[in-house]
Amino acid sequence: MKPFSQTLNNTLFICIIIVFSFQENVAQEQKSDFWKNVRYGGGLGLNFGDGFFSATIAPSAIYEFDQNFAVGIGLNATFNNRKNLYKSTILGGSLIGLYNIVRELQISTEFEQLNVNRRFNVNTNFEDDNYWIPALYMGIGYRSGNVTFGVRYDVLYDDERSIYADPWAPFVRFFF
Repeated sequence: MKPFSQTLNNTLFICIIIVFSFQENVAQEQKSDFWKNVRYGGGLGLNFGDGFFSATIAPSAIYEFDQNFAVGIGLNATFNNRKNLYKSTILGGSLIGLYNIVRELQISTEFEQLNVNRRFNVNTNFEDDNYWIPALYMGIGYRSGNVTFGVRYDVLYDDERSIYADPWAPFVRFFF
């Protein structure tokens, strides 16, 4: 017959293994639950005509806390070229918050910070430029499945420095 202290040690050892095993299973479930709530999306853009070319890639990811509320991050890379005038590279990131008032109606807030680097042709009277520009968008959209169509407004719009012609902009947002 084993002494009581050895039996107690064996029992404690088995209990510790069970507790750690249970904690590891809970951690695995929590980890997998996190990734089940992450959605990936973004945008691609291509624009050309009459000596102008522009290409954009903007991946993003959101975490859905529930069916109504999500937050996320995004990246933005854009290249513009206007023949015989300028070339620009625009790089930056954004933070986004989404709230579904009802399933089909989504409001959004997005803070975007972009670095704009413009290089003008030597035959122009413009100087090269490199600066940071913030944007704060408030938007509303119609949501159908993984797609939201809407319009947003930049409350920090600066007509001299913004890369967009107008503070109002339509959007199409995809998340899978």
